[in-house]
Amino acid sequence: MPAKVYLGLGSNLNSPPRQIRAALRAIAKLPGTQLVRCAPWYRSIAIGPGSQGRYINTVAEIDSVLKPRILLQALQQIEKQQGRKRIVRWGPRTLDIDILLYAHQTLNTQRLQIPHPRLGERNFVLRPLADIAPALTLPNGTPLAKLLANCSPEGIVRLSAGGSGGRTG
Repeated sequence: MPAKVYLGLGSNLNSPPRQIRAALRAIAKLPGTQLVRCAPWYRSIAIGPGSQGRYINTVAEIDSVLKPRILLQALQQIEKQQGRKRIVRWGPRTLDIDILLYAHQTLNTQRLQIPHPRLGERNFVLRPLADIAPALTLPNGTPLAKLLANCSPEGIVRLSAGGSGGRTG
């Protein structure tokens, strides 16, 4: 049976809107995976070293039969195909895809932590996640609304529906 998974997507290099659209198309083509919906897009300030361009961020909801580690490998392959180079932690990137939540599972390995360890600190993840799953509760019982209420709204701007449209093509 497919698991409900929430993915965070972000880009600040090489035409971020194009990067996000291409990533959503690639995610929809993963075996045993269906792209259910995509949140509105947000422009956010960069977190990380140096002077970086602003990010475009969104959250996608998928249903997938892929196990978490296999899904992670597939998502990292999509990042690589779109030119992602892992040089500087939190540096600029063509594409970043994070597994935010995988069903109600928790996982803590060196390569993968679910829920995403910084989920509750990032308004550019919480806001689009709340747009598509406002009643969501994390595996530890914390309501998403509580995390969002405790997170500053500064530094992000919701783009118009025409800017993203939630479309994948």
